[in-house]
Amino acid sequence: MAKLDPYASLKYREFNIFLLVRFAMVFAWSMQFVVIEWEVYSITKDPLSLGYIGLMEVIPAVLMALFAGHIADRSEKKGLLMKCILGFSVISLGLFLLTWPRIVGSWPSSTILTGIYILVFLGGFVRAFIGPTIFSLIALIIPKKLYPNAATWNSTAGQLGRVLGPALAGFTITVISVHWSMCVIFGFSLLAFVSLLMIEKKPIMNKETDQSIWNSLGEGLSFVFKEKSILGAITLDMIAVLFGGAVALLPVFAQDILKVGSEGFGILRAAPAVGSSIIMFASAYFPLHKKAGMKLLAVVFGFGVCIVIFGLSKIFWVSVIALFFSGVTDGISMIIRQTILQLRTPDKMRGRVAAVNSIFIGSSNELGAFESGVTARLMGTVTAVVFGGSMTLITVLATGAILPSFRKLDLQKDLEEHEKEA
Repeated sequence: MAKLDPYASLKYREFNIFLLVRFAMVFAWSMQFVVIEWEVYSITKDPLSLGYIGLMEVIPAVLMALFAGHIADRSEKKGLLMKCILGFSVISLGLFLLTWPRIVGSWPSSTILTGIYILVFLGGFVRAFIGPTIFSLIALIIPKKLYPNAATWNSTAGQLGRVLGPALAGFTITVISVHWSMCVIFGFSLLAFVSLLMIEKKPIMNKETDQSIWNSLGEGLSFVFKEKSILGAITLDMIAVLFGGAVALLPVFAQDILKVGSEGFGILRAAPAVGSSIIMFASAYFPLHKKAGMKLLAVVFGFGVCIVIFGLSKIFWVSVIALFFSGVTDGISMIIRQTILQLRTPDKMRGRVAAVNSIFIGSSNELGAFESGVTARLMGTVTAVVFGGSMTLITVLATGAILPSFRKLDLQKDLEEHEKEA
């Protein structure tokens, strides 16, 4: 087997451009979500209103996911991604106008909240297409033998966006206001659009133009449920994210429990992504494809422990450390899951498989936010977070006991086969 080169995928010019696009979009989306969370909770002082933000986005994202995967498989990926970025830019511009001080001062709070929820809802449609399109595009830029390395850097770029977006949001909310924070977000969406222009158009891998949309969608679902490694990985992560969605309640912790203001909120929001970014850089030197199943079970269990500690903490620095290590474990989980998907998904089905993944994983973030909001209303904020972390621990133990084959999952042979093909 060839000697590991941790920077192998970075030698491809278009992949570097792709990483810039990926970073800019994740940065803008993460920053926008944090600013919206802060504004909504500042208006309502109700943790359930934070859950509604996630619910508004997840409904269209889930409803459109399989159709979006079908379209992604049949479309030219660069052009489709450009349309997605334009859609996001329009939504960001709408939020910029909706938070204009003159409007906020003259319109009823209920009207402003309704407008925010509507724009978040429309953003869910855009997100449904972005996931399958990006997943498909990266496979057309990088050779198969470099998929694990590319997955690491792709995840790292995304996590850097998740670090800097929330951190900058916490700063700009205080310094330049919610309104002008939205302008910064709009600027990063334009950066992503301009950068994407430098990537060439890619061939369409799925040539089955006579296949009906229902057969196409059924084929994608059937593949995922037959490929147990993919099904196990995304199911495990879905449950963990669904019940471990403590970050949705961070405005409550920042304002009412830890009392650290918007700057502290930005630090809390960025802490998990900082942990993820550090571990992702390290993983470029220490690949995770060997004994992938056991590693995935271990890190998701660790994630649950971190969430429980965060929920119980009343000390700011302890909370930050707990969130940091939740990011470390989540980052490892993300890399392993992406490597499984990239190595075991046929080129012609990447859009549909990514769409199923977005239903399991992407939607669970928003459903987790809603679940956290509901349980916080019913149980109290601290109890809700501890409950979610505990459910994650139980899920990992149950998965390990029920699926012994998943514990034995190893991707070494998959990688060696792709190297032979290359």
